Amino acid sequence: MNRKYLLTGLVITLAALCLIAYAIGHPAPAAQLPSKTSTSTVEVNGFTYEIVTDSTLQQLGLGGRTDIPEKYGMLFVFGHDDTYGFWMKDMLVPIDMIWLSDTGTILKIDSDIATSTYPNVFYPPQPVRYVLETRAGEAVREGWGIGTTLSIPSQNGESIPNAISP
Repeated sequence: MNRKYLLTGLVITLAALCLIAYAIGHPAPAAQLPSKTSTSTVEVNGFTYEIVTDSTLQQLGLGGRTDIPEKYGMLFVFGHDDTYGFWMKDMLVPIDMIWLSDTGTILKIDSDIATSTYPNVFYPPQPVRYVLETRAGEAVREGWGIGTTLSIPSQNGESIPNAISP
């Protein structure tokens, strides 16, 4: 009788271990994972900015998302100006990368960056504190170009000083 219980326990333990091993090797599809959010989401002039200041969330960026809405972007806010490099690791959709000055002026736009560009790294033309990632083609749809000044929010959700609406 004890052999029967021992064998049943062993089978249950092995089944549980197999399920755990399978789950580790096969995570849920990105669309089913909860999205990582930053400390705040702010709307300015009809455009929604997901503000990301945490380095862990900045490394993730828009990675793993299967859709990025129109008039929506992830605004990376760094502590100081630098030539931060961005790549398309874990990206599932193409994006625009918009490099912004400390007043919100567009310095460079890398448009329609394909997921296949990974592991290429994209850099700003000069040190920046702000980078905006949007769905591919958003800069064109919004009419943004180099020299356009966006009224982007600061870390506390207020507009960056001296920034004006496009």
